[in-house]
Amino acid sequence: MVPPTALLLTTACGAVTAGGHVECTEIGTPVGIRVDVEHPDVTAVEIEVCRDGSCATPAVELRPAGRAVESTCTGTGPDDSCSARSEPTGGRYGFADVPGLPTTPVAVTARLLDQSGSVLVEREIRVTPEMAYPNGPDCPAGGPQAGISVGADGSVTER
Repeated sequence: MVPPTALLLTTACGAVTAGGHVECTEIGTPVGIRVDVEHPDVTAVEIEVCRDGSCATPAVELRPAGRAVESTCTGTGPDDSCSARSEPTGGRYGFADVPGLPTTPVAVTARLLDQSGSVLVEREIRVTPEMAYPNGPDCPAGGPQAGISVGADGSVTER
C-alpha cells in the first residue's frame, strides 16, 4: 500500500552485498491509508479514521492512476537497464497520513464527492493496518498502512 513514488524509491534501496548481508536504508514509510477509486464520477474523497473513541479526518488528494503497459530491458546483468511505459487507468488514488495508526482494526468512513461537492458514496468499513517493509522483509518495518478500494459501482472494500 505504498504510494507509487515511495515504491519507486524502495526498489532502488535494500541491496544484498557480496557477502550476503542485506543493507537496510533509513527510508521513510508513510503511515496511513491509501484510497483507490474506480468510480468515474468521483473527484474528491473525505475520510474519517476512528479508533479507541477518537477520530481523525486526514486530507486526501486524489491523483490519476496509471499502470505499466510495456517494459523493455537492455539485458539481465546488474549494469543493464529497464524502462516501462505507463498509461492512465481512468481511476484515481490518494494517501491519507494518519500518524499513530495502530496495527489493530480501525473504522474508516469514506465520503466520495462529485465535482459539485455532492456525496456520491458514503460507506464505513473496518480495516486492519499492517506493517510496511520498505526495504523488504529482511529489514525493519517502517510503519503501519492500510488501504481501501472504491469500485465503479460504489462498493468499498479493504485492499
